[in-house]
Amino acid sequence: MKFPEYPVYLASFSVDMRKSIDGLCLLVSGMLDKNPIEPALYVFCNKGRNKIKILYWDRNGFCLWYKRLEKEKFKLPIQTGAIYTLESRQLEWLLSGLDFTKLKGHQRLNYSSFG
Repeated sequence: MKFPEYPVYLASFSVDMRKSIDGLCLLVSGMLDKNPIEPALYVFCNKGRNKIKILYWDRNGFCLWYKRLEKEKFKLPIQTGAIYTLESRQLEWLLSGLDFTKLKGHQRLNYSSFG
């Protein structure tokens, strides 16, 4: 899945997966202290760590993406109550079953000129 290149915020507290867009928007504004319509991906996981929902605003409405694992668990940080800011590649690692806290990719280089 290719998501927009937005900042990614991962809530480390467990969320009731019966929550839909409106309920997750309340969590984003209340517990994450963010504006749900700003360009960002908001990632939530259930207590069993086998379900993830990702909420984001796309031009004229909310998108809600959902993944349920049948046998495995998502490898998430242990610290409860924290909010993690991830890079898009770390989100891909998480969704692929990798522990993004133990992986480190190459540093992105930004040059203003060549030579």
